[in-house]
Amino acid sequence: MNWYLKVIKNYAGFRGRARRKEYWMFALFNLIFVVVAAIVDNILGTTFKMDMGGQGVNLPYGYFYLLYALAVLIPGLAVSVRRLHDVGKSGWMLLISLIPIAGAIWLLVLILTNSKPGENKYGPNPKEILI
Repeated sequence: MNWYLKVIKNYAGFRGRARRKEYWMFALFNLIFVVVAAIVDNILGTTFKMDMGGQGVNLPYGYFYLLYALAVLIPGLAVSVRRLHDVGKSGWMLLISLIPIAGAIWLLVLILTNSKPGENKYGPNPKEILI
C-alpha cells in the first residue's frame, strides 16, 4: 500500500525514475480499487445505462468508477512515464501502445525490463538509492 501512496503523493511527477515494484504495486492496488468501485456502483445502483436497439442495458460500472478513474489518470500516466525513464526510454514511448497488438506487447516488455544500472539522463537508479 505504501507504493500506491507514494505514486499518489507524487501526483503529477513525470521526472525521475520508478522501479518495477513501484509500478506494479500501483497497478495491483489500482485494479483492486477499480473492482471495488464497480461493485459499489452495482450495489448502489449508480451504474450507467445504455440504450442498445431500444433495450436499456446496465453497464457494470458507474459514477464511483468514473470518479476514481479520473482521480488516478494523471498519477497512472506519471508512474508509467517514470517507469519508462527507468529503462532509459522517453515517456513518449507510451504512445507506442497505439499500434495495435505489437505496440502493447512492446510497451509491456519495456515495463517488465530491469532498471538500467547507474544514473541515466532521467536521474539516479532508484534501486541504488535504497541500498
